[in-house]
Amino acid sequence: MTSWPGPRIFDGHNDTLLRILRGQITPEDVAQGLPDGHIDLPRARAGGFGGGFFAIFVPSPADKAVRYEVMEHPPYDLPLPDPIPQPEAWDFVMRGFEALTGLEQAGAITLCRTAGEIEEALKGDTMAAVAHIEGAEAVSESCVELEELHAMGLRSLGPVWSRPTVFGEGVPFRYPSTGDIGGGLTEAGKRLVAECNRLKIMLDLSHLNEQGVDDIAALSDAPLVATHSNAHAVTPHSRNLTERQLEQIAESGGMVGINYASAFLRPDGKMLAEFSLDLMMRHLDHLIKFLGEDGVGFGSDFDGALVPEEIKDCAGLVNLRAALRKHGVDDALMNKLAHGNWLRVLRATWGK
Repeated sequence: MTSWPGPRIFDGHNDTLLRILRGQITPEDVAQGLPDGHIDLPRARAGGFGGGFFAIFVPSPADKAVRYEVMEHPPYDLPLPDPIPQPEAWDFVMRGFEALTGLEQAGAITLCRTAGEIEEALKGDTMAAVAHIEGAEAVSESCVELEELHAMGLRSLGPVWSRPTVFGEGVPFRYPSTGDIGGGLTEAGKRLVAECNRLKIMLDLSHLNEQGVDDIAALSDAPLVATHSNAHAVTPHSRNLTERQLEQIAESGGMVGINYASAFLRPDGKMLAEFSLDLMMRHLDHLIKFLGEDGVGFGSDFDGALVPEEIKDCAGLVNLRAALRKHGVDDALMNKLAHGNWLRVLRATWGK
């Protein structure tokens, strides 16, 4: 058994699978170690990164993709890419599940379907992984595909990744802005909520617009969860959550995973990595104020965003723990933030 710094951090969101699907890295690379990117097993062991939600995200064509360098110069309002056709998205998602299987076969992850399995995996020598789909383009309006996806291991789903789907509308990458942009869930979107509740698939509010969040809050019988979002009161970005939304999440017994993306942490909205982790502590304090100590965790967006230079990659989580200690976080709260709150919410959502 390898000694990992602890408590291990279970994380709400990463995009490592997209690097595999683009042919940039292989599952074996993740298991053995990489010279770049944010996640591999050796660095996870060094930093105490216990794993998390591994997102399957269908990218837009390169000429339609969001250009994050524009976010270095606020104000900005990036146009959203076009919707992705369902058959095309389905094929890509199937490749995503193949990549997850490849990571497990390479010895990098343990694929988990229950909170108990996550808890056991966090004691082992691999990263715990939960299958998440970011943007439900692979699901048709009938939602019939959810049964098969659940059987394959899907346990978390975001109805949108910012660009519109047949289920609802997301928020653009806009600063300064709220998420009060566009309409609520479509009839298909309401059906998606009901089917996810029936199958006990967690619904992710991150990227969804304000009306869509309101609709899920009204319809869902599960805790409300935003896997990788921050506090709008600290950073007035469209991707961040208002105090009213935080109250909705708190009332449901849900939680928020703090996103490490620089533009969502910095009050100036700039996607630049040079800043103190004191800014993350400001988001932490605000989220705890509304959600309590049981309602906050982490959702790094590793391999999908520019993270603070003080963290840099998953090995840098030792620096995050040091910043939390300096901020006055004791052992009990550290355990909750690291993985205890995720396990609580997932048990309440999945039933086991």
